[in-house]
Amino acid sequence: MNKLKRQQSENQRRQKAPPVFIPWRFGVICGCVVLALLALIGRAAYIQVLEPGKLIQEGDMRSLRVKAMPSARGIISDRNGEQLAVSVPVQAVWADPVQIYKSGGIQNPDRWYALADVLGLDREGLLTRLESNQKRRFIYLQRQVSPAMAAYVNKLKLPGVGLKDESRRFYPAGEVSAHLLGVTGIDSRGLEGVERTYDGWLTGEPGRRTVRKDRYGRVVENISLKQREPGKPLSLSIDQRLQAVAYRAVKQAVADYRATSASVVMADVRTGEILAMVNAPSYNPNNREQLQSFRMRNRAITDAMEPGSTIKPFVVLAAMENGVADEDTMIDTGNGLMQVGGSRVRDVSRVGKADLTKILKKSSNIGVSKLSLAMPVDAVLGMYSSVGLGDASGINLIGEAQGFFPDRRRWSDFERATLSFGYGISVTPIQLVRAYATLGAMGVNRPLSILKTEQVVPGRQVTSVENTRKLLNMLETVTQKGGSAFRAAVPGYRVGAKTGTAKKAMAGGYSDEYIAMTAGVAPISNPRLAMVVVINEPQGDKYYGGLVAAPIFSEVMESALQILNVPPDAGTGEQLKVVHNRGQTHAGT
Repeated sequence: MNKLKRQQSENQRRQKAPPVFIPWRFGVICGCVVLALLALIGRAAYIQVLEPGKLIQEGDMRSLRVKAMPSARGIISDRNGEQLAVSVPVQAVWADPVQIYKSGGIQNPDRWYALADVLGLDREGLLTRLESNQKRRFIYLQRQVSPAMAAYVNKLKLPGVGLKDESRRFYPAGEVSAHLLGVTGIDSRGLEGVERTYDGWLTGEPGRRTVRKDRYGRVVENISLKQREPGKPLSLSIDQRLQAVAYRAVKQAVADYRATSASVVMADVRTGEILAMVNAPSYNPNNREQLQSFRMRNRAITDAMEPGSTIKPFVVLAAMENGVADEDTMIDTGNGLMQVGGSRVRDVSRVGKADLTKILKKSSNIGVSKLSLAMPVDAVLGMYSSVGLGDASGINLIGEAQGFFPDRRRWSDFERATLSFGYGISVTPIQLVRAYATLGAMGVNRPLSILKTEQVVPGRQVTSVENTRKLLNMLETVTQKGGSAFRAAVPGYRVGAKTGTAKKAMAGGYSDEYIAMTAGVAPISNPRLAMVVVINEPQGDKYYGGLVAAPIFSEVMESALQILNVPPDAGTGEQLKVVHNRGQTHAGT
């Protein structure tokens, strides 16, 4: 019994003490729970109210994808609709180095070597480039690859290597119209010529497609689609047939006379449209390895020169306009040598007493010098300016030079004399052709245009029709027998032209190099075309404009008149019949 009591008492002693409630501990725990809950509520409110777009942005960055849809650049065509510049579809090869090395890297170098070979890249250079950009998600390996190359790259099935749609500019005319059209860069932006001047017009608006993808790259939602807008087409004023004829002639001239360069510019006197503008040497815009600066320069608008004797018709016209002389005025040129101040003016051959027609026909420096000295210098410079010399031509091509017109308070007599035969000022070929186009338009000066015009741009009457017609008749004699430009004549057509030969200016004076020129209009009875031919630094004994540039003028002008089907206005009946038949045959080809 006692033993049982002892056991009970021991069991009672072993029972735990009742739990003790500690309020402050309970309060701390509850406070922490409440604070945590408030922090979560505050954070949720901050995200949902103050920055609701951040999580959406984070999610979109992982799921939204925007695919660009490049638009085609506008087509450039000539006045007859022949395509001169078109965009062709190509592709770019790109790489994702992160994906490449996540997929095992370059474990099979043979396939990567094959990729380098088809893209024309150095094998080790390609591998080194990938290794040095392991953390990048996008790099271009090659731009503007052909469809065949792109198909081969696709068959290699290299991880992290993909294709992207692009377009590339192609020029069917090649080097014939390269200076005029210019080129585009790797991103299809205009860099030179028409491509650069009208880049905004030719460039379209690319499209864009926005989709949502899952983690496996599958499209689960189409978000938006912006349709692409192709570039607008551009129709130029040039005639590609005349371009080809003119380029063939200047290219041959550079080879025959070992000249530095040659240029031809032709304009329609009725509208001011440029029908041909070529230079040699040229380049092939489809081959970027030939893009050298001296080949890419459009010398017809960038190279200023002293016009030499091609300026003399405007001195004669200024004299008639100012009442200093008329077609019957006789001028004594003496023995071909005239002292002016401390210098001398010379004629190539003795002319003696001559009227204005003979002064132009024989290209007398003394004759035009006396006309210039008989007028205020502002009358001569005013005539030059009124026909477009020294001003922008109106074609608006980037890079056009303005030439040089001296602005002096005092002019010496010798400076006024040299001004009359083309020294002391500089003009570009495009400005000179505008001046002769003004003559062909019977004194109407209108800006030139490189774009095909639907309506004739109104011009400004700067000289009288009567005096301009008289001057054109005088110019016709220059291409006849005994004239300085007789090699510029065209069988079956009345042609008025003036040749010029000028020494090239250099620091401190003039060099031993020459520029040979011929400028004129045809046909005289109803002028249609104005043209300027410039041969820069011809070598050898032939360097005069009448020997070098005049035959090219005749060749190109004859082809142009026949291609445009301009009816002959000179020659005997039999000659006219032959020329007419030749013109019909040429026009039909």
